[in-house]
Amino acid sequence: MSLFSIADLHLSQTVNKPMDKFGSRWTNHTEKLIKRWNAVVTNNDTVIVPGDISWGISLEEALEDLLLIENLPGKKLIGKGNHDYWWGTLTKMKQFLDEHNISTIQFLYNNAYEVEDYIVCGTRGWYVEEKLQNEKNADYEKIVNRENLRLEMCIKEAELLRGDSDKQILVYFHFPPVFKSFVCREFVDTLKKHNIKNCYFGHMHGQYNVPRTTEFEGIRFNLISSDFLDFIPMITMPIDY
Repeated sequence: MSLFSIADLHLSQTVNKPMDKFGSRWTNHTEKLIKRWNAVVTNNDTVIVPGDISWGISLEEALEDLLLIENLPGKKLIGKGNHDYWWGTLTKMKQFLDEHNISTIQFLYNNAYEVEDYIVCGTRGWYVEEKLQNEKNADYEKIVNRENLRLEMCIKEAELLRGDSDKQILVYFHFPPVFKSFVCREFVDTLKKHNIKNCYFGHMHGQYNVPRTTEFEGIRFNLISSDFLDFIPMITMPIDY
């Protein structure tokens, strides 16, 4: 039984949202993802997918994409990305999955899970740089503070779940807390406060010449965008410090 990670599936079974305008790696990316996921993941494994799951606007529009994920091997823990407009309350989403007999998907949202030898938690995060925001009139500081509260909440849930064991807590974001020269100080300080050593993030596309892992202030930040991984879920074996 293994733990895998991959972000940014960008599925669009019922909406017209081709991704190949973002580069040749995205050509027929759904077919690539299905083939390569099946090649490495078994039904005994767990895959963490932190955001940008479906281009559907509503749960109904996202259903075919969720069913596609349901039919892939393994258990899946999925988080929210900036394009997951279909995302609703946890109660509503769980009810929707139950109504459609979707049983292999759970939501990574203000909570934590014990997976193999690790405890997994996470939150969305926010834009890489304020100047790159596509949201008009967005209050950057307010949103970062809100996401930081969610980060604190889910890490505390992870610590409770870990109890007296020595299992490492792995934290997943959609947006990177650290990337090149950008640092979200609030997130880093919270991670350091809780002695988190390994984080994973997506969102960054077309970034194929950057290292998979960057260490910053004792924390390893791992890029797991699907196009960066060439649509092969990455087996997750963090180095212990």
